[in-house]
Amino acid sequence: MKPHWLLLPLALACASAHADGSRTADARINLKLTPEERVEFLAEMRQMLGSIQGVMQGIGDSDRTRIAAAARQSGNRMARATPDSVRAKLPQSFRDLGGPTHLMFEELAVRAETDDMDSLARDTANLMNQCMACHATFRVQ
Repeated sequence: MKPHWLLLPLALACASAHADGSRTADARINLKLTPEERVEFLAEMRQMLGSIQGVMQGIGDSDRTRIAAAARQSGNRMARATPDSVRAKLPQSFRDLGGPTHLMFEELAVRAETDDMDSLARDTANLMNQCMACHATFRVQ
């Protein structure tokens, strides 16, 4: 059994961070999507999160097929399926993060065939760094 109780101090710290009601202004770049575009865009973000979860589950189970399948769901095919109306609104700085992130998913799918699980876990952590950088820089409302 994994020591889930170790997460309790982190959860409490996060919960108390804004307990006093103070908030700082959100300085992230607003992508200014329409409500319909926002729904599509956020569905893609959830799919990417689902891909990460599938990859991690595959690594935990040493299931190379699952790793590759999960990674491919958020690869180049996803990027090409982004609606033109959304694509037209994305600043170059977003594209500079997004394009390589989709490529990293593709590379992870290929490397799942041969690389050891520790290496795949490190690659997934690097991929998550891309996700974190994007979410720290951009927002949709």
